[in-house]
Amino acid sequence: MAFKHYDDYDALGLAELVATKQVSAGELLDEAIARTEAVNPAINAVVVRHDDYARAQIARGLPDGPFRGVPFLLKDLDAIKGTRTTFGSTLTKDYVADHTSTIAQRFIDAGLVMFGKSASPELGLMPTTESRLHGPTRNPWNPAHASGGSSGGAAAAVAARILPMAHASDGGGSIRIPAAACGVFGLKPTRARTPSGPDRGEGWGGFSVGHVVGLSVRDSAAMLDAIHGAEATSPYVAPAPERPFAQEVGRDPGRLRISFTDVSPYGEAIDPEVANAVRDVASMLAKLGHHVEQRAPALPADPAIVMAAIVGANTALSVRLAEQRLGRAMTDQDFERLTLAMSANARKSSATDYVAMQLAAFEISKALAAFFRDCDIFLSPTLCQPALKVGELDTMAANLSHVSPVLRRFMPGTSMFNMSGQPAMSVPLAWTASNLPIGISFAARYGDEATLFRLAAQLESERPWRHRRPQICA
Repeated sequence: MAFKHYDDYDALGLAELVATKQVSAGELLDEAIARTEAVNPAINAVVVRHDDYARAQIARGLPDGPFRGVPFLLKDLDAIKGTRTTFGSTLTKDYVADHTSTIAQRFIDAGLVMFGKSASPELGLMPTTESRLHGPTRNPWNPAHASGGSSGGAAAAVAARILPMAHASDGGGSIRIPAAACGVFGLKPTRARTPSGPDRGEGWGGFSVGHVVGLSVRDSAAMLDAIHGAEATSPYVAPAPERPFAQEVGRDPGRLRISFTDVSPYGEAIDPEVANAVRDVASMLAKLGHHVEQRAPALPADPAIVMAAIVGANTALSVRLAEQRLGRAMTDQDFERLTLAMSANARKSSATDYVAMQLAAFEISKALAAFFRDCDIFLSPTLCQPALKVGELDTMAANLSHVSPVLRRFMPGTSMFNMSGQPAMSVPLAWTASNLPIGISFAARYGDEATLFRLAAQLESERPWRHRRPQICA
C-alpha cells in the first residue's frame, strides 16, 4: 500500500494532506485502486472502473475545491461524459455517456478524483444491491448478507475502507438503507437541496435526491455545502441554509424535543435487537439533556402503495423509452423480471390513478408536518431488521409474491420522508450480537438539515463509530 495510514482519515483529512503536500492526489488514487483490488473481489462494490479518467483529471490539474485530490466513486446510475454507466441493467451494460450530470460535475468541481462507479440494483429499484448484470454486492460485516440498496455499492465500499466517502442517492431510503446495513453515516437532504439535471428536473416525482454516504459527519456537511443549490432548470428550490452546513458540525444542538418509536409504521413488532437499540439511543439522548417521549405519526395513507404507484410509473416510462428506441418489446433478456412486472402493473393504471397517488403522498406530507409542530426530531429504526441475506429478494424469480412482504418487514419507515421531502439520516449507533450494524434514523422538519448535523455531531462524539472495522476491510 502506498499510504499506510489512509483509512485513519476521513475525506476532509485526506484533502488536507494533499493541500499541505504530505501526500499527492496520485498517491491517494493509487491507494484507492490497490484497496479496490484487494477487497472488491469479496464484496463486489465497484462495478465500473475508469482509472484512466481519474489519472487524466490529476494530470490536467484538479479544481481547488474542499475535497481536492480525494478518490471518489459515482453511483452507477449517474453519468460522466466518456465513461460507462450501466444503470445495473443488461440492456445498458455498454452505455457510454455523452454528457456529465449536474451533480457529477459538482463533485468534480469539488476536487474529487472519479476513478469508478459503485454498484446499484437495476434502475435503483430495490433496497438491496443484487443486479443480474453485476451480481450481489456483499456486506463487508458478513458476506452472507446484502449491503442494502440502492446505494449498496457505495456503502459497502466505504465500510470496507476503499474510500472514506462515496456518491449515493435516495428515492425511498436508498442512502439511509445501505448506510444502516453497512454501518456508515448517510443523510438524505431536503427535497431539491441537490440538483437532478440536466436530463430531468426531479426524480421519482420529487422523491429522489442525491448526496453521499461516508465515515464522518463533517464530510457529509462539507459535501452538502459543495453540491447544494438549484440549477437553471430546477422546478423548485430548497430553503436556503442559515449558514454553511459545515459550521453546524460541533454547534450545540440545544435541548431538542425528540419523539421516538420502537415499532414499525404499521404498528408491527420489529427485530428485538433493533428495538432495543432504538430504546437505548432514546435513553442516551435523554441523559444528554434532550426531551424524549414515545410518540409516532399516524399516516393517512400506506407509503408502500404510494411508492409502488409513483416508482412503477417511472419504471414503466424507462421500459417504454427503451422499446421505442429499439423498436421491439422488452423481455427478461433486457430487464429483470421485477422491473418488467412493475412496468406492466403501472401500465394498467390511469393518469387519474397517478394523480391520486400524488395526492396521497401530499396527505402523508401534511400529516408529518403536523406531527413535527410538537417535536424537533423523530427517532426510529432505519431498518426494522438487520441486513437481508443475499438472495432474500430475488428480482428474477418466476414468482415475485415474496417481494412486498420482505419490503414491508425490512424497510417500512424510510419512504415517508421522501414523500414529505424532509431531511433524514441514518447514524451507525449499534451492532447486533452477531456484529451486524444497526442504523438509527433521525428526521427533522423540511429544510432543517442544520439540526440533524448538530445532533449527528453530538452522537458521533458520544458514541463514535469510525474505529469499528468490518470483517472484510482494506
